[in-house]
Amino acid sequence: MIASQLSIFSENKPGKIAAVTSVLAKENVNIRATTISISDTFGVINLLVDDPERAQAALTRTGMLVKIRNVLAVLLDDQPGGLDRLAQLLTKENVNVNNAYGFVLENRVSAVFVVDVDQLEKAERIIEKAGFKTLDAAALAAV
Repeated sequence: MIASQLSIFSENKPGKIAAVTSVLAKENVNIRATTISISDTFGVINLLVDDPERAQAALTRTGMLVKIRNVLAVLLDDQPGGLDRLAQLLTKENVNVNNAYGFVLENRVSAVFVVDVDQLEKAERIIEKAGFKTLDAAALAAV
């Protein structure tokens, strides 16, 4: 299953994250995970939310530049080697990871690793064939 990630492009200034969270709070959109990357004066805020389309529309109305990217949210065992199994599979199949982040669902039980890859359909196919489960937007919203 494919999930949707919001990528918000923003200046690296105080208050930018607060502007995003304020809009989403007013729209009653729940943030499930986030990463922030900067390069000097600009950055990207990546978000997994429970309603990506509504979030994108609300943020865009305020003048923010927002893109929805398709990603894979892979369910992993939260134990040593859990992520390595996925990383080795992607390497073996020559799938490049462009961006990634993860979070624990239940300590020592399960985690989610979100990957933005260069060959999404291929990666989804090989990941699921290897026995991994992927989560779509609805499953992530229920987390």
